[in-house]
Amino acid sequence: MPELYLIRHAQASFGAANYDVLSDLGHEQSYELGKALAVQGVQPDTLFIGAQRRHRETMEGILKGMGRDPEQAEILPGLNEFDFKNLLDAHYRSGGAPENMHTERKSHFRTLRDTVLAWQRDEIDNPPETWAQFAGRVEAARQSITASKGQVIVAVSSGGAIGQMIAAALQAPSEQQIKLQLQMKNCAVNRFVFSDRSFYLHGFNETPHITAANADPLLTYS
Repeated sequence: MPELYLIRHAQASFGAANYDVLSDLGHEQSYELGKALAVQGVQPDTLFIGAQRRHRETMEGILKGMGRDPEQAEILPGLNEFDFKNLLDAHYRSGGAPENMHTERKSHFRTLRDTVLAWQRDEIDNPPETWAQFAGRVEAARQSITASKGQVIVAVSSGGAIGQMIAAALQAPSEQQIKLQLQMKNCAVNRFVFSDRSFYLHGFNETPHITAANADPLLTYS
């Protein structure tokens, strides 16, 4: 059966003016993951990325780590992350936003969890996109990937979109999406096997590039 390696991007620049840029550590993570996948014998014949810079830079690092020349990956906007900054702002448009929710990690992720649950219940007025629109575009991306005829597919996306694809594959309630998302490590690999009529989760949140020797610098969540 064809196999999809759906990878969360490497560490971006949390709290910076432009989040959508890999940190120096992020570049190292993506390179090390590429090396580890090559050792496992993973040789993709088809590549996909979201339209965000951190997706492209992560794919570039993975390919470099595999010892492959740069290759053009097909862009699927459905693999993009939801606009968490503007979603948070929309949730607290009337006030009451926690202090430093955009810059302090614990505050951000605690607030994000509650905001996504409200978003799923359609309790946020004028969000950047509705929950149904987000879930629909993630599903459209999945269908494009499975229709590609690739046998070994590597795709780079973001935690929210990956969490939703996993939740949908498991036919889990929508609130499981954010629980999956908040567990997702940078450069984590999620594997699926599929056919024309089925789509199965085969591996979750794997980090083949991380060992006891390098976990302290390389293991990150944001």
